[in-house]
Amino acid sequence: MEVFVARQPLFNRMEEVYGYEILYRNNEINHFPNIDGEQATADVIINSFLNIGIEKLSHGKPCFINFTQHLLELKLPTYFQPKDFVIEILETVVPSEKIVRICQELKSLGYKIALDDYVFDKHNSYAYELLLLADIVKIDFMNTSEETRTELEMLVKSLNIIKLAEKLETREAYEKAKSLGYELFQGYFFSKPYIISTQDVPTYSQTYINIMQFISAKNPKIDVISDLIEQDVSLSYKLLKLINTIGYGLKHKVTNIRQAIVLLGLKELKKWLYVLAVREKDSQNGISQEIMNLSLVRARMCELVAKLLPTSTNQSGYFLTGMFSLMDSILNLPMKTILKQVPLDETISDALVGKKNIQRDVLDLVLAVEKAEWTTVSNSCKELMIEEKELLHTYTESVNWSKQLLEERTR
Repeated sequence: MEVFVARQPLFNRMEEVYGYEILYRNNEINHFPNIDGEQATADVIINSFLNIGIEKLSHGKPCFINFTQHLLELKLPTYFQPKDFVIEILETVVPSEKIVRICQELKSLGYKIALDDYVFDKHNSYAYELLLLADIVKIDFMNTSEETRTELEMLVKSLNIIKLAEKLETREAYEKAKSLGYELFQGYFFSKPYIISTQDVPTYSQTYINIMQFISAKNPKIDVISDLIEQDVSLSYKLLKLINTIGYGLKHKVTNIRQAIVLLGLKELKKWLYVLAVREKDSQNGISQEIMNLSLVRARMCELVAKLLPTSTNQSGYFLTGMFSLMDSILNLPMKTILKQVPLDETISDALVGKKNIQRDVLDLVLAVEKAEWTTVSNSCKELMIEEKELLHTYTESVNWSKQLLEERTR
């Protein structure tokens, strides 16, 4: 599934790129679709941080990302490093005691705050308090009257806050903003938003809320949670990408989903599941039942075949080998490219790119059963010292296991 974001640069007075505003897009048409603001932000976050990668988007510059009132109340910005982005508070957010308190906390943690399309409400006592917390105020140069704009400019200047002129469409407008003391500039005069796309693993079934209920239990059981995530190839992939994105993957390689959950922590996992749930709530693009079924059958069968091997081994690594064996087809990317983005154990990675090891041997055997290549199956069973009769039992059990899981999801 192809996913999109748009990136529009913000410039300083030297006409150098200061940062980028990251905007929601759902196709290659360069305009904002009619969509709920909360879902748009969640989609931007997932695509920016997990699918595309914030470094690829920003090249070390801060990214401006819009936040609705509800997402601020959920403290969604705290999921990310302050250096990566600027919290852009939408004009629809009504200043209140709660919003001011949240912004004070965000400022204390090192985050920068920008007020978007800002208009000062003299009748709201919290509007001034919120303004005091702002690092940047974005003023609409196209739709704000000169009188209103002058009042804002004087107020912002008196508080030593950076003024950003947005919706600049001509050289004349830019020069005027520059003469009025604006420090940052954004608009079509400089650059229209540039669309960036990548591939994402589509969701087959929205299981996020169900998993969050288990996480929120008084005594959450990691084994139950990891089992639920393992049964969804999309969630498994996103969890491993998340581990890599926030840095754990640099130090630890994982062989199973339980290990990934422990590295991340249940609190952080719950936050990300919420973002994913919001983002996917209206999505119609999912993994087909056929692909999900095949991934589950391969995963379960690799795990069961590993138990038949004469030497004891860690079956959890075999499960991920089978589960991720279709990832190159799902994403339409080379497997080597995908494996650079997830912190899988080297043995699993080697098996997935075709290097000979015991996990690759097991996967090849499972693929031979899948294709009904019985001569290959017979020869492989002899090499691995597995009884063919027992192997066929594992196939039947795997098919039934996957069928039962998928039926439970559709009830």
